[in-house]
Order: sequence, then C-alpha cells, then structure tokens
Amino acid sequence: MLIPKKVKHRKWHKGRARNKRMASDKIELAFGQHGLKALTSSWVSSRQIEAARRVLTRHTRRGGKIWIRIFPDRPVTKKGSEVPMGSGKGAVDHYVSVVKPGTVMFEMDGVTPEQAIEALNLARYKLPCRSRVISKE
Repeated sequence: MLIPKKVKHRKWHKGRARNKRMASDKIELAFGQHGLKALTSSWVSSRQIEAARRVLTRHTRRGGKIWIRIFPDRPVTKKGSEVPMGSGKGAVDHYVSVVKPGTVMFEMDGVTPEQAIEALNLARYKLPCRSRVISKE
C-alpha cells in the first residue's frame, strides 16, 4: 500500500468539505491513452488505490503500462474502540488522497482500447467516487 515515507506534521486537521471546487491540476491525460477521471469529490484511501491497481494489472495480464496519478499523503486519525471521550486526538489510522472532480486518477497505455476501457470500468467499482473512462483522440 502507498504511504508517505516522511510527513511534516503527523496529524492533520480534518478541513471543510468544498464540493463545488473543481480540480485545477491533473485534469488532462499526460502519460497514457486511456484514463479514469473523477466526477465527484471524495477521499480515496491507500487500500482503495491498491485494489484498483490490482484489478487493472490482473485484467491486462500484466501487459501495458499503468500510471497512478494520485498519492495518499493525508493522515486520518481514529481513536480505539470503547475509548471514552476526551484525552486528545487518536492515532493515525490510515492515509487518504483528496480527489476533486475532474482529477485523472489512473492512466493506461500499451493495451488495446477495448481491453483498457473494460479494465478501467472494473477499477471504477473499487473507488468511492463516481468516475468516467476518458480516452485521447
């Protein structure tokens, strides 16, 4: 799974949901011919990214090339079960990537268009946000 090697701050504030903002970077295909673009905003965990990556590599039978354009660098904390209120913030549980609408999350190249589109459609089921398969044409 993807986790950062080193972070500036161990625990982050949660922040406020800003669903209306579109992504300003990673909005075009940069590496491959086919990609998966987010339509809604969400937090994508490192486990979900790994699950989608495994679907892509298995469906293409390890052919072609896959680029993962998102990286989980945001820590999410969680307190233990049956812990009383108070006594500070919980320990870091996992890492997520903040995905805004319009972000290209995965790209593929080196396989047939039908195979790439089918693999990306299977990977969509593993992700928490709505997404669309896009192609360079």
